[in-house]
Amino acid sequence: MLESPGPALHSVATHAAGPAGKLPLSAEMLLTQPSGKLFGLSQNAGMGWEPARLTDPEFLILSTHGGLRAEDGSAIALGFHTGHWEVGLLVAEAARELKALRAVPFAGACTDPCDGRTQGTAGMMDSLPFRNDAAIVLRRLMRSLPTGKGVLGIATCDKGLPAMMMALAAAGELPTVLVPGGVTLLPEAGEDAGKVQTIGARYAQRQITLEYAAEVGCRACASPGGGCQFLGTAATAQVVAEALGLALPHTALAPSGQPIWLDGARRSARALKRLHELGIGTAQVLTAASIRNAMVLHAAFGGSTNLLLHLPAIAFAAGLKRPTAADWAAVNRQTPRLVDALPNGPKNFATVQVFLAGGVPEVMLHLRRAGLLDCSARTVTGETLGASLDWWQQSERRHALRRKLVELDGIEPDEVIMAPDRARRSGLTATVCFPAGNLAPEGSVIKSTAIDPSLIGSDNIYRHQGQARVFTTEEAAIGAIKAGRVSQGDVMVLVCGGPAGAGMQEIYQITSALKQLPHCKHVAVLTDARFSGVSTGACIGHISPEALAGGPIGKILDGDRIEIVIDRDALTGTVNLVGEGTELFGAEEGARRLAARALRADLRPHPALPDDTRLWAALVNASGGVWGGCVYDTDRIVERLERQPAGRPGS
Repeated sequence: MLESPGPALHSVATHAAGPAGKLPLSAEMLLTQPSGKLFGLSQNAGMGWEPARLTDPEFLILSTHGGLRAEDGSAIALGFHTGHWEVGLLVAEAARELKALRAVPFAGACTDPCDGRTQGTAGMMDSLPFRNDAAIVLRRLMRSLPTGKGVLGIATCDKGLPAMMMALAAAGELPTVLVPGGVTLLPEAGEDAGKVQTIGARYAQRQITLEYAAEVGCRACASPGGGCQFLGTAATAQVVAEALGLALPHTALAPSGQPIWLDGARRSARALKRLHELGIGTAQVLTAASIRNAMVLHAAFGGSTNLLLHLPAIAFAAGLKRPTAADWAAVNRQTPRLVDALPNGPKNFATVQVFLAGGVPEVMLHLRRAGLLDCSARTVTGETLGASLDWWQQSERRHALRRKLVELDGIEPDEVIMAPDRARRSGLTATVCFPAGNLAPEGSVIKSTAIDPSLIGSDNIYRHQGQARVFTTEEAAIGAIKAGRVSQGDVMVLVCGGPAGAGMQEIYQITSALKQLPHCKHVAVLTDARFSGVSTGACIGHISPEALAGGPIGKILDGDRIEIVIDRDALTGTVNLVGEGTELFGAEEGARRLAARALRADLRPHPALPDDTRLWAALVNASGGVWGGCVYDTDRIVERLERQPAGRPGS
């Protein structure tokens, strides 16, 4: 350990010849340019760039690449997840294309964690806060190449991709293009990456054997790169990137590692250089119209509720109005769901199958006919969205890939992406609803399509009344589920899961474990935490105010009667305290009793909550909170600090 044997290691040099050639300097450059720009040329030559090409326009490629691959693709060091494992291939492809276009590519990275890996662990308390940190790092890297003419962002998954979009959104007049990192393939035999995350819960319920769990767990990520095969947060974020106009048409959800995926990086590099030549900056692409288009696509796909946090943050970074819960509700009422994808059903097609069926532009064709898109919005093609859709409609790419879906899997593309009439006949309904009530006075969110259809009345309304089972930690809730202490009809209430309690943790572990109970569909969940995009069931999250901010959810007691009503047509809902023990009363009386109650004595932040996340929660609270996108609003934070009395010297 202290020393390796052999004299060869002692052969150390102190000087080297340096690169051949001369820097392409002029007298004017020496007299007028800052020293940093001149020294940058020296470093570029030192790293091996041809000196004669050093004055070509410079472009920065930023990615979330993680892990270390050998030339043959084998692992030297693992990444956190498959979503960033192959991203370096996209970086290389784009860089080669920029070099061929007589540009100088630079590459940097800020890797990202995996929500799947941190489910049920203390690592989840860093997940959402990481997004803001990464966006800051990425923006700092962008500003650290002051000679750059544009930025290509490459990202795939739950937090890295929203962070990348937040960073690009702030670029203003600088051109930017987003390359989605794509998706992993389905295993030929086995389970998808969503279902396989329940092997522990199913084994505990004696539904599967140890051998079966080991086999399907090994095969679930059937190809080494890309985001998960379901329409969770990663896939939804890719859809939103394309809908915003930040990504080229039909690049979201491409199969990672395949030629069509690599081609997207090459074409994106060409698009970035063209935007620079046309003088089109990010501010001309990201507009109020593109934000609304993204909301419409989110509704048409039935996307993850986590984008209710991320899209407002992207809008804020771009200097645009953040969409409110009312805005989301209005869009969801107007927009039909057209995509049948995991986990929303009914047939649950994988994301790569959605890609082959036509992906984002195919859905947009239906939405354009319905008059739901602003097709005058500009995209990173340099043209309008309408022009891109005209191309897509008649393109060979569209027709060839839709045929390929039939050849490979025997699936008709129109079963995956449906016209509005067919979607209605197939039972597809709008996804997102925003219940309010005496337990959620500032709102909450539920994927109404995730509720078991057998519980929906003939009027398309879900009604549930049950007794509360309150938990202050995810660990306690999971323990109760696995031990069989959650009964049919119960309403599980997980508090202290919001920003101040646990970093607004994602609790897919709870919903996936519940799904394995024989009476699972008859159990509802309320929480101030958030849910995975692949969660199912009557699960209401983002309840505001959170318990540790004095919200009524922090006053619920075991045995309280809670009533949930979700109207899947009107997309309205209520969540109310309506009883104590055997006594029942109305929502107004429930509000009065809650107002008279003290908060639970056992409310406290999770004991493992990092100080970094405590700081994030405080800054987010000062900046508009959950419904403001969990951003850092510098002006509001500074204003609040300046209103505080000055501390004593040395305090």
